[in-house]
Amino acid sequence: MKQHIAHIALVVDDYDEAIAFYTQKLHFDLLEDTALSETKRWVLVAPKGATECRLLLAKAANDEQQSRVGNQTGGRVFLFLYTDNFARDYQNLLDQNIQIVRPPVVEPYGTVAVFADLYGNLWDLIEPRG
Repeated sequence: MKQHIAHIALVVDDYDEAIAFYTQKLHFDLLEDTALSETKRWVLVAPKGATECRLLLAKAANDEQQSRVGNQTGGRVFLFLYTDNFARDYQNLLDQNIQIVRPPVVEPYGTVAVFADLYGNLWDLIEPRG
């Protein structure tokens, strides 16, 4: 049996501002943007070269969902972005004025820094060791 996680839903305030952040600041690819109704869209983004897991940008549809925007995990790091070039991608975060929550450190598993997306969700940027 072979399985993989295809999408992770990320609750957002606005489709277009979320698309702009992920495609223009993090340089993700916009893979799909399909209208499902007048208020709902199917929006998938992914890092360049990613082949399996994608982010589904899901606009908050009610007050409870709106309360989760930017804090889907209670303040813990939520998403982990692996890179083959930490220096390049960390410099991009700085150049794009993306909030750095914890500066780079070298850990036994690799080099890591924590940044916040446009809503405050925490991400690890990681270049694995070896």
